[in-house]
Amino acid sequence: MAAVGSFLDARSRGGRWLVRMEDLDRARVLPGSAEGILRSLEAFGLSWDGEVVYQSRRTRLYADALAFLRTAGLTFECSCSRRELRAEEAGETGYPGTCREGPRRPGADTATRFRVDETQTLVVDDRFQGRIALAMGQLGDVIVRRRDGVFAYQLAVVVDDALQDVTDVVRGADLLESTGWQIALQRALGLPTPRYAHLPLLLERTGEKLAKSRRSAALEPRRAGPQLLEALGLLGLPAPAELAGAAPAELLEWARSRWPARQLPLPRELILPQRERSPRS
Repeated sequence: MAAVGSFLDARSRGGRWLVRMEDLDRARVLPGSAEGILRSLEAFGLSWDGEVVYQSRRTRLYADALAFLRTAGLTFECSCSRRELRAEEAGETGYPGTCREGPRRPGADTATRFRVDETQTLVVDDRFQGRIALAMGQLGDVIVRRRDGVFAYQLAVVVDDALQDVTDVVRGADLLESTGWQIALQRALGLPTPRYAHLPLLLERTGEKLAKSRRSAALEPRRAGPQLLEALGLLGLPAPAELAGAAPAELLEWARSRWPARQLPLPRELILPQRERSPRS
């Protein structure tokens, strides 16, 4: 749904729609997965602009950004394991600052964290969610380089957004908190801040994310039309009956002229209708 929403938002505003492969964690990347993603986007009529960016080919850029932060004294090394953080009732959100003055376990493998200003509250005028206040002390110091040496999403996406001249970021509301870290990193690196717009997160009635639910259906390019119709309905754009058999390009053009459909600000979460869907195989 986020891909369709961001595509419609870009096209309705006469903008470019960019595709980026977040493939930094090479150990978890399945062979052929990137090609499969691109084929699926094409099948659903989601045509992108420019070249596809592969983050795995841009690690030197992220290393330069990290070096800048280190020189500015804005990072520290953290030896905390996930188990230790769970024991302290912490996590990526709300890091308790355990290693701010140096790794608690000297000699252990460390991750690199970005040191946030704990007194700062960032106010974001989200295009879909309205005004959001993000207390950096509650978010905590975010990881920018993992202990295995892989650059973290928060740093990579900030560098890429700036280099690709991204003006608007449209994504799911599960990434709202990431906006605080990313704006802080942009300011530290002297990079521009794009406008943000967060679409509602799809939830089961149990509160479980659809993406992690048994009812989450895999994309089927052969059923691109019906699945796109379902996505448009969730975005508040139920298509008329005469478009039931339309091609994806026609559906997207119909939706583009009507975007956005829901009254703003949007809810942060949408509960799926209680009906059966094909489980993921």
